[in-house]
Amino acid sequence: MNQLTRATLLGTIAQIAIVVAGHFVPAVANLFAIGGMGISALAGWAALKGQPASISAAAGRGALAGGISAAIGIAVSVALGDVPTSLLALGTGSSAVTGLIGGLIGRRRV
Repeated sequence: MNQLTRATLLGTIAQIAIVVAGHFVPAVANLFAIGGMGISALAGWAALKGQPASISAAAGRGALAGGISAAIGIAVSVALGDVPTSLLALGTGSSAVTGLIGGLIGRRRV
C-alpha cells in the first residue's frame, strides 16, 4: 500500500469516526467543519510526509487524500441525516483545499 493510499484510508477512518461520534454527541457535531478540515489537512500531510515532490505533485496528492476522505465522511453524515446533501460539494471542496495545504507542508523540497 503506497503512502497516498494509506493516508487516504486513515483520513477516511478518522472522518467516519468524527461523524459517528457527532451523530451521538451534539458537542462533537458542532466541530464537524473545523474537525473535518483538520483531518483532511493531516491526511494531505501524511500523503506526502517526507517524500520529495514538486509543488504541483504535492498539491495534487494532498488534495486527493483530503478530498476523498472528506467526501466519504460527509456522505456517511448525509446518510445519517446529520447534514444536508448540499454540504457534500462544499465540504469536499473545502477539505480538498486543506488537504492540498497539508500536502505542501508535508513534502520534501526537490
